Amino acid sequence: MTDQPYDSLETRDPAGREAALFAALPGAVAWARQASPAFAEILQGLDPAAVDTRAALAQLPVTRKSDLLARQRAQVAADPFGGFSAVGWANVPRVRRARRVFQSPGPIYEPEGDTPDGWRSARALYAAGFRAGDLVHNAFSYHLTPAGSLMESGAFAIGCAVFPGGVGQTELQLQAMAELKADAYVGTPSFLRILVEKAAAQGLALPFMKKALVSGEAFPAALRDWLRDRGITAYQCYATADLGLIAYETVAREGLVLDEGVIVEIVRPGTGDPVPDGEVGEVVVTTLNEDHPLVRFGTGDLSAVLPGHCPTGRTNARLRGWLGRADQTAKVRGMFVHPGQVAEVVRRYPAVRRARLVIDGEMARDSMTLQVEVDGTPETLADRLGDSLRDVTRLRGEVELCGVGTLPNDGQVIVDRRAVG
Repeated sequence: MTDQPYDSLETRDPAGREAALFAALPGAVAWARQASPAFAEILQGLDPAAVDTRAALAQLPVTRKSDLLARQRAQVAADPFGGFSAVGWANVPRVRRARRVFQSPGPIYEPEGDTPDGWRSARALYAAGFRAGDLVHNAFSYHLTPAGSLMESGAFAIGCAVFPGGVGQTELQLQAMAELKADAYVGTPSFLRILVEKAAAQGLALPFMKKALVSGEAFPAALRDWLRDRGITAYQCYATADLGLIAYETVAREGLVLDEGVIVEIVRPGTGDPVPDGEVGEVVVTTLNEDHPLVRFGTGDLSAVLPGHCPTGRTNARLRGWLGRADQTAKVRGMFVHPGQVAEVVRRYPAVRRARLVIDGEMARDSMTLQVEVDGTPETLADRLGDSLRDVTRLRGEVELCGVGTLPNDGQVIVDRRAVG
């Protein structure tokens, strides 16, 4: 199976890609320290030239959205970006100039520089069949959040015209789609379904609308097939307001191919430790974007690397897609327990391969069981693990020793099975 790649980067030799990314990484880390006051602090004492392998990258701290939010809130009067942006304006001086500023829930402020297709969405749009000369109906929001601009910049890079529909006002959007003969749609899959259903109810034909790129929410196969039966071939992509494009679907529909402008790791939730390919963990991304440099940014999303390469001929690694959230913090007997604490317990015992903390019972009458994968049944290990669990969490719990490979590969480090009420 083949289709046309956006450029030669997508089909290059994997070893060559890895070498190129890690040859560029030291410069990106140095730039982050120079242009971003936050990373100057986070990475202080580091020699950027030494960060030229995956092993070296894995030694750097993970910065999560909660860290970004905390810094922004603490510094909002002096620097609304919390020191993470390389772009600014007169009142927020930086080495590069901002074109737009967005606000996501939190609130978190995200900068947009003047780099063409700075969010790198063109690659995903092209894989979905968008081509120069298409009119793209953009139903992502153009207000506050960056989704509308993120997709528009990629469409412009390809050579498409864009109708900035935004969200809501379904009747007017349908009228525009029909009268302007829009070729393609970007937006959430649920809103596309609403548009198609309303068009059918009104007897309104959309004969030119043949392709779509959707994001922002789950895109089940049933909805994909429903759209196909109505003449629209839709693909999905994975992008965030902080990072831009991370991965995108192709005609093979076998996972999401990683973008060429990011380095992606899958780590054990609550830690910065990479997991083996195929194991579910948190998606951590390092971007080479000079406007908003992010080094080991934890997305909070769970996924896993698929084996092999895309049948289309694209040679980058692939993700299975969105598999849930990595923040599994739970409150037990008045105390917060988080994945990092489970990881701290596991680090003390090399014999333990994986672990998960299962919480049962009812609120205020709950119990914890630490399930761990180990080779054999090492003497006194369960007792020692129980002591460490109490030491780290300040809570008592049972320990269950399990065989290697018996715990589910779902990225869940804390499983809360308590009844509510």
